[in-house]
Amino acid sequence: MELEKDQIQTFARALKNISEYDFTEYSEKSLSRRLAKILHDQNMDMNKMITKISEDREYLEQIVREITVNTTEMFRDPPVWHALRYDIFPGFDHKESLTVWHPGCSTGQEVYSMMILLNELGKLENARVYGSDINPDVLDKARKGVYQYRFNVSYLDNFDAVIKVNPRDSGAFQDVPYEKYFHIDKTRDKIYMNDFLVEAVEYKKMDLVKDMNPFDETYDFIICRNVIIYFNYELQNKVFKFFLDNMNPGACLILGVHETILGPCASYFEKKFQAFFKK
Repeated sequence: MELEKDQIQTFARALKNISEYDFTEYSEKSLSRRLAKILHDQNMDMNKMITKISEDREYLEQIVREITVNTTEMFRDPPVWHALRYDIFPGFDHKESLTVWHPGCSTGQEVYSMMILLNELGKLENARVYGSDINPDVLDKARKGVYQYRFNVSYLDNFDAVIKVNPRDSGAFQDVPYEKYFHIDKTRDKIYMNDFLVEAVEYKKMDLVKDMNPFDETYDFIICRNVIIYFNYELQNKVFKFFLDNMNPGACLILGVHETILGPCASYFEKKFQAFFKK
């Protein structure tokens, strides 16, 4: 099913008029794809959906959650983490503490990946780590730090590639046991993050489109990967300006491997390695 442009705009305007959610500047392509799937799965047309979200708040929240669900994984794209470990973090060794924010953190695997890397570098104890997302369901999962083993088992290879192996030195190997950071229960099909990680991060619900900085911080690192790809050009630049205003001088912004900064904010960042640094 393909949706017409006016259908997508009608939905976005209706949602904005009856709720605090504003999808009017989301990428029409990605919004169309997700809405088409929902309509197909529910055997519903757009007019019926708009009527139902207008009458049923719980249904409205369900639709928003389905639209905004993003996938994530532990140590996604190991070369990005290699750049963080060997190229980027050494440039912050002069700082006594670090502030790290993951907007659009989804279910939190990337937040835990960052904390594991910070701990391996001896930086977690003096770091303040935050995560936010528009979807309260994924935040609940992130807070618990409990994941399906069979769904995530393949990502343990990423852990090995980032934490155990040094790609810059073929002879180097650190035998870091998984138990140092999480417990695997194959019988229950669960991975449980260790308490010291679960307790080291603060999560809050936040809508990047309209909300203010949810934490009383300016940040050294903002990790916002595979989020802005769902926004149109104008909204992307609003978000980049928002990030810029809440970053410390020289701070680092990590985007998805297929994301970049275009437009007026680009001149305020310098791209090095796999990151964008505030000038």
